[in-house]
Amino acid sequence: MTELKLEFQLENPELPVDLDKVILSFLKASIENYSQDLFEKLYNKRQSVVKMCCWSCYLPQAQFASDRIRLGMNKFTINFSDADIGELVMFFNAFSLMKYKTFHMNRNSMKLMSVKTKRLREIEETEIIVKMQSSLVARKHNSDDNTDIYYTCDDPEFPEIVKENLRIFLQKVNIERNINDFSITPVKGKKVVARIMERYVDTSIGIYKITGHPRLLELLYAAGIGTRRSEGHGKFEIIY
Repeated sequence: MTELKLEFQLENPELPVDLDKVILSFLKASIENYSQDLFEKLYNKRQSVVKMCCWSCYLPQAQFASDRIRLGMNKFTINFSDADIGELVMFFNAFSLMKYKTFHMNRNSMKLMSVKTKRLREIEETEIIVKMQSSLVARKHNSDDNTDIYYTCDDPEFPEIVKENLRIFLQKVNIERNINDFSITPVKGKKVVARIMERYVDTSIGIYKITGHPRLLELLYAAGIGTRRSEGHGKFEIIY
């Protein structure tokens, strides 16, 4: 498994508070520039497409204000992974074509300066300890009235909601995995409120124990865990 590290340079050392929208716009622009067919496959406006990718941002010395994110330097990094290796290669090619191009955003601009690859460790264990690199979103959706309830590591329902989110994800991407042994347990979890597409949502960060078949854990390592993964949530690193 491989992860991509995208290093950006900023015109000014700040980012919009709705950073998720900016990154999604960049991802879409990259794919549309590379392949119209892939763009239609991933970002078809006629239907919601469940994606196999996830990403997180490293924002050096970030200070969050009501209208912007101030950084300690004019650069930041995106860590990007995808459980579909063929798709990951296409993202790598798409990002490579965007290098050194100015991407405008809300009175500022950014340039992708480098695209590096990093080998992720193979998982042979049935239990891992992970640290969330981006917040974990556990959501219960009511299709009858199209409403959502969000759960955090403080809620007793949290483990089962995460497991149900996993079951739905596997079903939608047509991947067969046994999740009977899957579990998630907070080790040092923390509830945080995250801004997701201009809405504030209860999410979780911190350290968790995850159990399951090694192939399932590898899938989650690349695709992320929970919901809103392709919008900058659910990415983790293995610390033990």
